[in-house]
Amino acid sequence: MDVVIVESPAKAKTINKYLGSNYKVLASYGHVRDLPAKDGSVKPAEDFSMVWEVSGDKQKQLKAIADEVKGAERVILATDPDREGEAISWHLLEVLKAKRALPKGGVQRVTFNEITKSAVTQAMANPRDLDRELIDAYLARRALDYLVGFTLSPVLWRKLPGARSAGRVQSVALRLICDREIEIERFVAREYWTIDGLFNTASSEAFSARLVLLDGQKLDKFSINNAESAEHARRTVEGSRFRIESVEQKPVSRNPYPPFITSTLQQEAARKLGFSATQTMRVAQQLYEGISMGGETTGLITYMRTDGVTLSGEAIAGARAVIAEDFGAAYVPSSPRTYQTKAKNAQEAHEAIRPTNLSLRPDKAARYLSAEQAKLYELIWKRTIACQMASARLERTTAELLSEDRKTGLRATGQVVQFPGFLAVYEEGRDDSQSTSGDDDDNRRLPKLTVGETPALKDVKSEQHFTTPPPRYSEASLVKKLEELGIGRPSTYASILQVLRDRAYVKMERNRFMPEDKGRLLTAFLEKFFERYVEYDFTADLEGQLDQISSGQIDWKDVLRAFWADFEPKTKEILELKPSDVIKTLDEFLEPYLFGAREGERDARACPACAEGRLSLKAGKFGAFVGCSNYPECRYTRPFGSEEATAGQADEGPKVLGTDPATGLDVSLRSGRFGPYVQLGEEGADKVKPPRASIPKDVPVDTLNLAQALALLALPRTVGTHPETGKPILASIGRFGPYLLHDGKYARLRSTEEVLTMGMNQAVVTLADAANRGGRGERKAAAALKELGAHPESGAAVKVMDGRYGPYVTDGSVNATLPKGMSPDDLSLEKAVELIAAKAAKGPAKKPARKTAAKKTAAKGAKDQAEGAATEKKAAAKKAPAKKAAVKATGAKKAPAKKAAKKAPSETEA
Repeated sequence: MDVVIVESPAKAKTINKYLGSNYKVLASYGHVRDLPAKDGSVKPAEDFSMVWEVSGDKQKQLKAIADEVKGAERVILATDPDREGEAISWHLLEVLKAKRALPKGGVQRVTFNEITKSAVTQAMANPRDLDRELIDAYLARRALDYLVGFTLSPVLWRKLPGARSAGRVQSVALRLICDREIEIERFVAREYWTIDGLFNTASSEAFSARLVLLDGQKLDKFSINNAESAEHARRTVEGSRFRIESVEQKPVSRNPYPPFITSTLQQEAARKLGFSATQTMRVAQQLYEGISMGGETTGLITYMRTDGVTLSGEAIAGARAVIAEDFGAAYVPSSPRTYQTKAKNAQEAHEAIRPTNLSLRPDKAARYLSAEQAKLYELIWKRTIACQMASARLERTTAELLSEDRKTGLRATGQVVQFPGFLAVYEEGRDDSQSTSGDDDDNRRLPKLTVGETPALKDVKSEQHFTTPPPRYSEASLVKKLEELGIGRPSTYASILQVLRDRAYVKMERNRFMPEDKGRLLTAFLEKFFERYVEYDFTADLEGQLDQISSGQIDWKDVLRAFWADFEPKTKEILELKPSDVIKTLDEFLEPYLFGAREGERDARACPACAEGRLSLKAGKFGAFVGCSNYPECRYTRPFGSEEATAGQADEGPKVLGTDPATGLDVSLRSGRFGPYVQLGEEGADKVKPPRASIPKDVPVDTLNLAQALALLALPRTVGTHPETGKPILASIGRFGPYLLHDGKYARLRSTEEVLTMGMNQAVVTLADAANRGGRGERKAAAALKELGAHPESGAAVKVMDGRYGPYVTDGSVNATLPKGMSPDDLSLEKAVELIAAKAAKGPAKKPARKTAAKKTAAKGAKDQAEGAATEKKAAAKKAPAKKAAVKATGAKKAPAKKAAKKAPSETEA
């Protein structure tokens, strides 16, 4: 029997059905080894040797694979057909070698671009050896990302408070987002006006034309830039009689778009379906690995990580047949269409992303798919069909109208679709950058116009406009920009963008990337001290070298040597700087942005609160901000950014709400690091902080009055004494929201208003209801959020449950927490089975070391009950001081290594 190894259990299950009983198909559950998250995993001094470590959760699975392989005739590695797939196969081979588990028949590699019976059978008949050049490209990329992460990140921890890590590609993506934000903040809107005339032809058909000539002068976009000029232009048009001077009709042809590659699929799914890059790739993976349809599991699309836009002859023939059947012969071009990749660093020699069977229409496939699977499949199907359809034929008409004195002219434009061609199936979505401020004439049709005709002017409309700043990047537009610059690989874009969110370097506002303060400061730091390494051209050139490695043109270690020779000395140089020197340098570097006062205005560094201090860049635990040099006497701060950008956000000092009648102290509204709060009095010479109270989210800050502020400062409030127990009932606001407290038992309240106003009767009833429900301490049984189906091996029901610490998936015996960012709605049965299997592979949680040690000591020394007790007591007494000392020593020496393990980025992060 031959053993076939793939990445996922879903893929294994599908392929096993195709291969039959002579094969055993096993899953590795992705990568089985990685570089340990600690210093020394890549050793430049030893010619970039690399130390690999088997992932803890893969030990059990690897043992199972090794056991199966030992009795097999041969091993066939059938992981994905790209660099990462080749790397997984290489890791598996190395592990099996180390375990001396290779069979006599040896190891072979097969790849297939789609998981269909014919593709898998053909691949098995044509095995090959592992591709050493692809493996070298993986090793070079992994080593580079490790060296950047584990060399640069410690520099950030020591010199830049709030920064967590920096990756090779992630830093450049972050710079794009930050540069765009600066463009937006520096943008100055310009006013302009458009003048449109509404005309009627002799046949009473209406059309509009825009003013393009005024007083004998051609107009550009900003020629009419105020109301006075617009009124003059409007009156001029109103007082003129116009004649059609020329009518030009030009045929236009539009060709279809190429089939999807990874990046264009991510962009279109974002535009049309609202999918994130991560969501798109997850759903595409499900469609690729196989869907059960009528009892048979088959892959519905080809491999989804590709730069290639080519289609197989079989796919082209299938598309042309579907087009002829569904739309007619007129929509089938005379010859098949072929496409060439335009990406700068395309290197994945695979087909484009397409359905494996184009005759499977989206409406038929939808009955077997989830909602998001059906949407993505339809998008891929339509794009593939459209790419082989006839061009669209349009007619574009332009008519010029002139006044009798020929000093005033208007232009009318329109476009008519003569033959829709591929537009009958698909039209690409628009980016922000493709939007226009003018009218969209794609679907506007002009009536029949004749030269010499004098249409009647019915109305003149003047409209004011303002230019708008460039939009923030969406996932689609950022992926497009990265691809245009040749930065990163399309297969890693989803993970790169997710890392920026996870690190809190950016946040999403209306599906747009907006940099956080720490992200902006990190970008400024890298631009100033590591400028070369965040340059777009340098990063793109490095990507080109990595692709040359995969094609065998250059040696991978030569690339690493050249990079390390410059990078290592630079990091050592920056480590010599003091953190205060770094902030001072950044303050000077960012001065044009942070304090760029316009001509004739006051000194931008003068503190607006005290008028004595000077503003400068500061760095705190939670990121950068601008503060006054007169601190602590002056506590003026404003967020990181220019004064114009942060207008209305600055903390311009406390707002006095009134005087507390009991103490005579002022009650003020203030803004702090964690949001708005109220304070009673001021901090005295003894530096004791005065009473403060945070303002709950359900209390409007704008309408906060003195009475509300005093009530918040007085919390917890004693509602009264319970009539049965004689103990007080308290109302307050805690970490988890508003609550009642009585005799050590809690009851939740719905709002801050209830905390401040609830009376005794209602409080007693609320406490009684909470007691009947079990209060806060007793929890209801977990509720099933979703039933996914039967486990393919055990047959047990697989469910998504609502647990105390969030949603989890279970088969009744193993519970697996959902990964961060994964919604229960997005979870499929296949993914749930993977999570359960991964959790099961980890085994049960280990018992605490102290208890185990105590049991072993007691068992070893016990001869009878009395002697055993004495021995255990004596051993515990001797061991306690040693253990305490060991912990202390470990904490002193090992803390940096632990910190590095937590924070340094992996390849997917960079």
